[in-house]
Amino acid sequence: MQLQFKRRFSMAHRLRFDANSKCLTPHGHNEFVVVSLQARDAGAMRWGNANYAASFADLKRHWHRFVDDSLDHAFQLGHDDPMIGYFRQHEPDLLPRLLVIEGDPTTEAVAAALYMKLNAILAAHLPDFECVRFEIEETPTNSVVLGPADIAACPIRLGEWCHRADMSLNDLLSPEAWDHLT
Repeated sequence: MQLQFKRRFSMAHRLRFDANSKCLTPHGHNEFVVVSLQARDAGAMRWGNANYAASFADLKRHWHRFVDDSLDHAFQLGHDDPMIGYFRQHEPDLLPRLLVIEGDPTTEAVAAALYMKLNAILAAHLPDFECVRFEIEETPTNSVVLGPADIAACPIRLGEWCHRADMSLNDLLSPEAWDHLT
């Protein structure tokens, strides 16, 4: 049995490595992230009185907090985008609002990074559950869908922040600095 949760967020990004793309110009999308969770142990389902493996509220709490408080309205940039220097110099208070990954922040790469983040959150707070399907709908006609094999096959480390169960979106700040923001 899979349990599915959907959350909407707004974002902005720019893609620098496709010279013919409209995405060279910073722009935004309203996106949906859909996650499907499953208990690691098929016997975890408590039929009878409770009739669940865990409450929806418990299963969603930490992930939805991350989406709502960190991911929503973040600006997605590649790790070497010169705009990061602008923010460091002129608007350092906005550094926590930058989602930064290795390479262009395409929907495919961001989906992989966020799937990894969800795995870290699950490991820390709900270790009896795993994500078996992860989807980001970038537009009503474009989605990226990932499963565990896709994450295992990801050839690069998109960022250390993806592997921490905190509210971080980048490695521009120390993990301790992120702790103070939460």
